[in-house]
Amino acid sequence: MTIDEYILSHISPEGDYLHRLYRATNIHLLHGRMASGHLQGRLLKMIVQMVQARRVLEVGTFSGYSAICLAEGLPEGGKVITYEINDELEPFTRPWIEGSSVADKIDFRIGNALKEAPLLGESFDLVFLDGDKRTYVEAYEMAMGVTRPGGFILADNTLWDGHVLEKPAPADRQTKGIEDFNDYVYNDKRVDVVILPLRDGLTLVKKH
Repeated sequence: MTIDEYILSHISPEGDYLHRLYRATNIHLLHGRMASGHLQGRLLKMIVQMVQARRVLEVGTFSGYSAICLAEGLPEGGKVITYEINDELEPFTRPWIEGSSVADKIDFRIGNALKEAPLLGESFDLVFLDGDKRTYVEAYEMAMGVTRPGGFILADNTLWDGHVLEKPAPADRQTKGIEDFNDYVYNDKRVDVVILPLRDGLTLVKKH
């Protein structure tokens, strides 16, 4: 048994619906491993509960796995607004979201969150960034603008399969986007920040 297998056997269960969604994601979508999965999904739910979030914004819906997990942590009347910029994913993702037990807590939208979310005029308790890594700094600044004081921003994939350690650094724009984001947040005096070495790296940011 690996350490990952041990962990998964000693945490709250994933549930049949999410298990089937994760499997379908990996069968039918390219880069299926981008879905959060059992461990990160349970963590997202618990973070929502810990910070007592009621309004959550997600940037990058993909197959809907993380949106469902975030919504599971919400109280009655809570809402996740989740944006996916790739409209080709909608035929897969929307039925899974609408078929979930928390469908009433999820507002799934096709569009560019960086442009559209600020137009909502809302203040969010929690923002989860999991979209285009090339624009993570821009997404972060958008998130700072819509997150309430004392609220939280989470950013996924911030260790990027260890590519952040490679020297010379890879020239691709996604790795550069992650490196720029990590440096930018580290130097941002408006926040407290910690990186968890969970899966591909999860950064937790608390806005002052």
